[in-house]
Amino acid sequence: MNKKVQVVRYLFFDFFAAAISWILFYLYRKLQIEPQHFGTEVPLELTNQFYLGLLTIPACWILLYYLSGYYSNIFRKSRLLELGQTFLSSLAGVIIIFFTLILDDYISSYKDYYRLFFTLFLLHFCLTYIFRLIQTSRIIHLIHHRKFGFNTLLIGSNEKALKIYHELSNQPRPAGFQFIGFLSIEENDQHTLSSHLPYLGTLNDFTDIAQKYKLEEVIIAIESSQHDLLTRILTSIQNHSITIWGIPDLYDLLSGNAKTNIIYSSPLLKISNGILPAWQAKLKRLIDVSFSMLAFLLFLPVYLLIAILIKLQSDGPILYKQERIGRFGKPFTIYKFRTMIHHAETNGPELSRKDDPRIIPVGQFLRGTHLDEIPQFYNVIKGEMSLVGPRPERQYFIDLIVKKAPHFTLLHKIRPGITSWGQVKYGYASSVDQMVKRLPYDLVYLKNISIYLDFKILIYTLIACFKGNGK
Repeated sequence: MNKKVQVVRYLFFDFFAAAISWILFYLYRKLQIEPQHFGTEVPLELTNQFYLGLLTIPACWILLYYLSGYYSNIFRKSRLLELGQTFLSSLAGVIIIFFTLILDDYISSYKDYYRLFFTLFLLHFCLTYIFRLIQTSRIIHLIHHRKFGFNTLLIGSNEKALKIYHELSNQPRPAGFQFIGFLSIEENDQHTLSSHLPYLGTLNDFTDIAQKYKLEEVIIAIESSQHDLLTRILTSIQNHSITIWGIPDLYDLLSGNAKTNIIYSSPLLKISNGILPAWQAKLKRLIDVSFSMLAFLLFLPVYLLIAILIKLQSDGPILYKQERIGRFGKPFTIYKFRTMIHHAETNGPELSRKDDPRIIPVGQFLRGTHLDEIPQFYNVIKGEMSLVGPRPERQYFIDLIVKKAPHFTLLHKIRPGITSWGQVKYGYASSVDQMVKRLPYDLVYLKNISIYLDFKILIYTLIACFKGNGK
């Protein structure tokens, strides 16, 4: 089942439901409410404003659903949770429409406001949820009849892993786990599962297996109380766009940390890849794109001036392109204004340092004010970077950092940024040791990431730019 096709189906029916509810509401206003005000029938006219609303109102509803994260995980929806989510989003949207478009309607009594509000709400909520219920029920039906599922890998080969496999494979209403095999933690582990599932290797083979089998979900068959082992496993696999499940121990159950909505299955603890709530993640992306497009326009004269200065002071291209490692370890090409002489790394990868002779005169100013970074707004628009996030590094230096700090790869869970908490607090790093010292700041950001924190980091970055204290 193609995910993009299913998302388009949800988008189409949400748009259709919003359009139909708006048409019916328009007819109710013209045929029921306004005649009471004027004391006579009002001719029904489909004006240009009606057609404009017919396009813009549903589009605004789609934007609201997108920001709420509704389209993020369409194959793991609960009909009951979907009911509540549709109710709340419909209520919020109708309140906005009421105070922006309906409050100045012609009415004969204040009670008409209540009629208008509840009519629009009931029309929109009922039509939207009916179409969503049909779509979601269809997907759940396919999952429960084992006609659709998620490629799942089991990590562990002990008795606990065997028990989990049997319970998930024999449950009356499948949760969608389609096992493709299992991994052992160490090479010398006993393979209790080998008579039931293919043995695919050890934890070190995870990346290759994830790509080969297009993994969607992973179940870690060890208890969460085994903290050191669990940390090692998560460090290896959490940098992929994969849903991770674990087995809760007694403490998780008693403390309430173990939460699941799978009733017919073993209690599994979802170790989510989503750092931000869905609505904040969508809002962060919307802010990234909007701000970057605005910056492109505002900085256009600056681009031209910098380009002229670079060409006057040094031979070579204006922009410097380099491969960096982005979210989930995926390489991408980063763009910067060139601040060094052309072919500055003839002897291999080398970090810049204070009073580096390779830096051209205008390069010192660009680095101090961080203006060399502004071409990366293009990377942000493409979705490779964010305004705020850990700075992306080259694979060469990542390999060196991981030898000293294996948990560095946790930063790949999110998009890298033009600026970061580590950069604001510590500045640019001119050695691997300095990169390791800067790492705690980025890990703290990863733990506390929020839209509010992003704005604080952006403000401090602007202050640093005006002071020109970069390097």
